[in-house]
Amino acid sequence: MSDIPTDSVDQSRRTWVAITAGAGAVGAAAVAVPFVSTFAPSERAKAAGAAVEADISALQPGEKMTVEWRGKPVWIVRRTAEQVAALKKLDPQLADPDSKRNPGELTPEYARNTARSIKPEVLVAVGICSHLGCSPSDKFAVGAQPSLPDDWQGGFLCPCHGSTFDMAGRVFKNKPAPDNLEVPPHMYLSDTRLLIGEDKKA
Repeated sequence: MSDIPTDSVDQSRRTWVAITAGAGAVGAAAVAVPFVSTFAPSERAKAAGAAVEADISALQPGEKMTVEWRGKPVWIVRRTAEQVAALKKLDPQLADPDSKRNPGELTPEYARNTARSIKPEVLVAVGICSHLGCSPSDKFAVGAQPSLPDDWQGGFLCPCHGSTFDMAGRVFKNKPAPDNLEVPPHMYLSDTRLLIGEDKKA
């Protein structure tokens, strides 16, 4: 019969069980992390064009947020009712008001409308000027401003060579930029979640 006290054996057993359980948990976590990480696009996948999800729940009228897709800045703008209403009035001043130039490259079919969007109030556009690749600045305020006309209704101004775009990303006439801003493939996953880079359900 063993002379080792029962309490000592129980304590040793409890310690061994605790160590084993702890090691198992760490191992499980280590195994789980690679699997979990595979659900999110890698940096290489993003650069290659993997779709990017955007939460627009906090975006207020008149505000813009930017996400990266294929290494490019994609603007998401929640336009005000006034900004949407002003779009149609600008048609005579625009170089391509109906987005007929290079539609396959610049404007998906569901965005070939005055607002160039799925939902009138939400613009999704690549923030790169079609002239030399600069990124235009926000000029959402209405009225006369430096480098802008007195009747300016809000939009974007390219700081490189002065090209101007309305709140739908449509370029004005007689500007260096030859085309409207690109509208990337996108679709709504819900009222507040956008997927940039895919439009299978649009």
